[in-house]
Amino acid sequence: MPNRSRRTDAPIALLTDFGYRDHYAGVLHGVIASIAPAARVIDITHGVPAQSVTAGALLLRESWRYFPKRTIFVAVVDPGVGTSRRPIAIETSSGARFVGPDNGVLWLAAEQAGYRRAVELRAPRFRLPEVSLTFHGRDVFAPAAAHLWLGAPFKALGPALDSIDRVGLAAVEQSRDELRGTILYVDGFGNLISNIDRETFDRSLASFPRDILFVTIDGGSPIKLCDTYGDAPEGTPLALFGSFHMLEIAVRDGCAAERLAAGAGAIVTVQIKR
Repeated sequence: MPNRSRRTDAPIALLTDFGYRDHYAGVLHGVIASIAPAARVIDITHGVPAQSVTAGALLLRESWRYFPKRTIFVAVVDPGVGTSRRPIAIETSSGARFVGPDNGVLWLAAEQAGYRRAVELRAPRFRLPEVSLTFHGRDVFAPAAAHLWLGAPFKALGPALDSIDRVGLAAVEQSRDELRGTILYVDGFGNLISNIDRETFDRSLASFPRDILFVTIDGGSPIKLCDTYGDAPEGTPLALFGSFHMLEIAVRDGCAAERLAAGAGAIVTVQIKR
C-alpha cells in the first residue's frame, strides 16, 4: 500500500456528466472517502451535457489552472465505457494529474498543464475488487485518484503509454474577411460558446472597426460585437469574448439558446459588412 506520509494536500476535483438526479456522483465521493478519508474533494460540475466529450474537455481546460498545484482531476465523460478505450492517468509538468477515459476528455487540459507521460490503469490493487463494465468512475477512476492522493507512485498504476487520444476542438475556417466556426457548448445561462478564440479573431479581424463587423448564427440576423453583456439593450442578442476567451453569443438578461433556437453544432460566422 502507498505511504500515507506522502499524501498531497491538494484536493481531488471531479468533473462528470453524471447529473444530480442519481447516486453516481455521490458514489465517487464515497469511494474516495473509503480509501483516502482525509482527501478534500471538490465538485467542478456533474452537469456536463450527457456524453459530450467536447464539452467535458472544454470545461476541464477552463478549470484546471485555478486549482492548487498537484490537484488530481477525475473527469468522467465516457460514452465508450466498457469498450476497448483505455482508462488512463496523466502526469504533467505543472504538477496537475488527470484521471479518466482515453477518449480526449483529458487532453485539452493536460496539454495546457504540460503533458509529460501517461499510464494505463491496470494495477488491480488500485481498483475496486469488482469492476463493472458500465461504471468505471466508481470502480477504476475514483480509486486510482484516491491512491494517487495517498502517494501511490504514478508508475505503479499501470504500464506506460506511448500515446493517448489527443482530440482537439474543431478548426475555425478562415478567409480574408470571414471566420466560420461552430458552437461547442451551451452554458447554464443559455450562452452559446463557440470555437472561435480571441487569438484567431485578433489575428484575422481585429484591425477592422467593430461597427463593420457582425456575427450570425446559422445565417440568421446580424448580431453586434460587444465588450460586456451590459453593452446591449435588455433582451437584445450580442456577441462577445467571455471568460472562456472564445466568442460567445448571449442575450442581455435572457437565454440565447432559446431566443435563437441554437445549440451545439450551430454554425457561427464573423463577417465584414459589405
